[in-house]
Amino acid sequence: MSELLALAAALVDIPSVSRHESALADRVEADARAHAHLQVERIGDSVVARTTAGRPRRLLLAGHLDTVPPFTHSGASVDGDRLSGLGAVDMKGGLAVLLSLLGPSADSAPDVTFIFYACEEIERDADALLSLARTRCELLAADAAVLAEPTGGVVEAGCQGTMRAVLHLAGHRAHTARPWRGVNAVHRLEEALQVLGAYHSREVVLDGCRYGEQLQAVRVEGGLAGNVVPDRAALTVNYRFAPDRDLSQAEAELSRMFAGALDPDAGDRMEVVDAAAGAMPALGHPLLSRLVEASGAPPRAKLGWTDVATLAEAGVPAANFGPGDPELAHTPDEQVTAGELEHARAVLAAVLGL
Repeated sequence: MSELLALAAALVDIPSVSRHESALADRVEADARAHAHLQVERIGDSVVARTTAGRPRRLLLAGHLDTVPPFTHSGASVDGDRLSGLGAVDMKGGLAVLLSLLGPSADSAPDVTFIFYACEEIERDADALLSLARTRCELLAADAAVLAEPTGGVVEAGCQGTMRAVLHLAGHRAHTARPWRGVNAVHRLEEALQVLGAYHSREVVLDGCRYGEQLQAVRVEGGLAGNVVPDRAALTVNYRFAPDRDLSQAEAELSRMFAGALDPDAGDRMEVVDAAAGAMPALGHPLLSRLVEASGAPPRAKLGWTDVATLAEAGVPAANFGPGDPELAHTPDEQVTAGELEHARAVLAAVLGL
């Protein structure tokens, strides 16, 4: 087994579901402190390790420690050159690649900041990288950044924004034997569901990368009892929007789409419950251009939301790049190969001038 695959397997074997990353942070901290050239700081369950050689440029390499909850068996399973297990793709394979570069970073062309952080997989306010951006912004200072999200070894530029909104529809209670005396709020969801059924994705090309917007219902609530016409219902939708829209524009677009399905005079309303802006592509930066060149493949748009947006908001041009098929993330079939790990490491090493 290759050393890099073995390292990734060891990380998969350390459970690190969101808010329970302490054991993995201990391992990462110990690995970082083993290198005398790194300045290491532990902040909660996040670890920051930096070279301080005074080089003219600084590259930030970041990865999150947490995983989604396990499906069944979550430990590492290695079959030949293939590693399976919770987090193998998202993103312990990427973490292994970053850890393997801690030592060589002593000789890198730019100075390097490594950030291993907690709570990326849950609500954004819990995201430890966002917390660092708000409270320790100096730690994020860099000329450019690479987020080691799984991208199949292809550079994924920027990221889409995300917004969750709840459509609250009102009704009037009545006995189900006399429904004409009431208004069924659940039935009133029909128009909103028709909007979803008729939705056509908007596509926009930015810096040669095609972003396709998406709109999905993710939760439905309603009903009081088996013999009562419900007087309220709620439909939660998730809107993934291209990074050329800001949050106010995305909310305005959602409001426009569902305007015909909501009657404010009846007490209907739309409530935005969670939102995060996207990030425009930033591949013109020399370090990120080098990343694209070293990857050996044309870049593409990042269709999901990632902390590239957090870095962009902090003024750091950033891109996504890491091992593993992103379509396997958060599935019971997560797996990454030694070849994918080695390719990702070689590309980042080239950007570092190693």
